[in-house]
Amino acid sequence: MIFSITTRWNARRHETGETMIGELLDMGFDHVELGFDLTPNLVPGVCHMIKTGQVKADSLHSFCPLPPVPFASPEPFTLADPDPHVRANALHYLKNTILFASEVDARVVVAHAGNVAMRPLTPTLINLVTAGRQYDEEYEATRMKVLLAREKAAPAQLAHLYAGIEQLLPLLESTRRILAFELLPSWESIPTEVEMERLMTHFNSPWLRFWHDMGHGQIRENLGFINHARWLKRLSPWLAGMHIHDVLAPATDHVMPPGGTVKFELFRDIARHDIIRVMEPGHAVTAEQIATGLKLIRGTWGDT
Repeated sequence: MIFSITTRWNARRHETGETMIGELLDMGFDHVELGFDLTPNLVPGVCHMIKTGQVKADSLHSFCPLPPVPFASPEPFTLADPDPHVRANALHYLKNTILFASEVDARVVVAHAGNVAMRPLTPTLINLVTAGRQYDEEYEATRMKVLLAREKAAPAQLAHLYAGIEQLLPLLESTRRILAFELLPSWESIPTEVEMERLMTHFNSPWLRFWHDMGHGQIRENLGFINHARWLKRLSPWLAGMHIHDVLAPATDHVMPPGGTVKFELFRDIARHDIIRVMEPGHAVTAEQIATGLKLIRGTWGDT
């Protein structure tokens, strides 16, 4: 069972791609996901390490390399944005990322689709759950506001997403790269699990897939949105890969086990599928914590 690690963990600490990759090699990782904060100065060294066979890039997290934006983010531009100029930028930089994936022979591009244009209320739900008030009157009223606002605004933005995918499919097919949309932790994000299933069924393309994030799924369960394990099983026919990290309840993620509460044993069978497995620790996580977390996950998933 192969595990890779995201370069988001250490990219900000390095001036060259060689030293960034070298640190990960020293930790025992020879497969990586190139993150959305891969700055242009790191690219030559990364390409050298890949082309000389020292490391394999399994996946890229768009946009990669980092476009000219004020700060690194996976969502400076999204395909579901109401603004056509933002959508045009999303298409442009997604195409660049797909071409870069082809250059470094990474088979999957991970992307965020966007967020419904509405007042974000998920932070309020998190605060209520943290205070032990899940399912009280204020929690239920807030959750109903989220659902109603989302139901009103989402269809038009989902139409934008479908249109953007139509424009990307020819490039994905010609380069033989997979575009995988990631499920995000907030209720405002696009798509939800139901929308993801409809998206996959509608396009029915081997070049369009679903990317699961263990932390995001657990947060969505903690907030009462879904059953994490059940929905992952339902979406597993389209699964390209997963980000692996733990969660301190209710919504602090990117920690390593045993520091969190994810029941990794529930995901053993799916984790053993032919997918990409990416360790996704936060910046503050130590190399020792990553090693401990990986050992625990390997043991839990029967890969000792």
